[in-house]
Amino acid sequence: MLKISYKQAFILGTLPVVLISAPFAISGYKVDLLTTLLINIILVSSFRLITTTGGWSLAHVPMMGCGAYATALLSGSLGIPFWISLPAAALAAALTGLAISYPLSRTKGFAFFVASFAAGEAIRLCWIRFKIPFGGHKGLTIPAPVLFENVAWMDFEEAVPYYFLTLTVTLLSLMIMYRFNASRIGDTWRALASEENLAKSIGINIVKYKMLAFSVGSFFAGVAGVLLAHRLWAIEPHQFGFTTTLYLLVWVVFGGSQTFTGPIVGVVVLTFLAELLRPLVEWVPMIFGAIIILILIYLPNGLESLPSKLRLNK
Repeated sequence: MLKISYKQAFILGTLPVVLISAPFAISGYKVDLLTTLLINIILVSSFRLITTTGGWSLAHVPMMGCGAYATALLSGSLGIPFWISLPAAALAAALTGLAISYPLSRTKGFAFFVASFAAGEAIRLCWIRFKIPFGGHKGLTIPAPVLFENVAWMDFEEAVPYYFLTLTVTLLSLMIMYRFNASRIGDTWRALASEENLAKSIGINIVKYKMLAFSVGSFFAGVAGVLLAHRLWAIEPHQFGFTTTLYLLVWVVFGGSQTFTGPIVGVVVLTFLAELLRPLVEWVPMIFGAIIILILIYLPNGLESLPSKLRLNK
């Protein structure tokens, strides 16, 4: 029987109340901020699935873009309903990830880092080069999702209904990704990162499992891209460029990638910190840079390692 501490029970009991009541207690801008945060939580969690194999992909944000562009074409150009375009666009991102994962799986370390960046940039440049069907530099427009017409509380053009739609998709995505992380497949992915040669010697298909991790991570990155596109109502290639990738790396490094919750903690803390530092917006990159340097020096495994380090110092 699973034992839950009082602290865990308190968190599990209060978190749903906070998530449900939050949009009714804050302004419209802050509701959009929470919606974006939920989308980024999907993004960092899906990125961690790939890092468990030992590779840090710089093509993950372009995979998010694949989902965004796919839903723009399906919903905007073809008029396909949101509840069909969401999984279809995510599948398109997964298939794109699968296509580039085979050559990437043959690389290791810094070579994987550089090759994944090149693959992601090649995809992004296709969106810029081909005005048909991707719209070139101007990108594409996307309608707000419609699940049921003439239902006021499901008008997803409004911030609060879209927040709850995003919250629902985020929770489902996290549940599925957590099951992957806790499964035998997740154990195999971690084995590749720690002892790849040993895993190969006992018959594990290295390329197969790396491609699976990349495809699953790309699928959920595509889900994040769909949610982002339908909230912004428009997408452009620069939204999925290297700047966004840098933020993704900072979130994961800050929170840590050893546990499932590490990257989530990283993106939540840094998002709220950036909001507090809005009056000092010009100084935010320098402040974040200093924070990351301090984290790498004193907490190389990220913020998730702080509790254990404090216990050791007692």
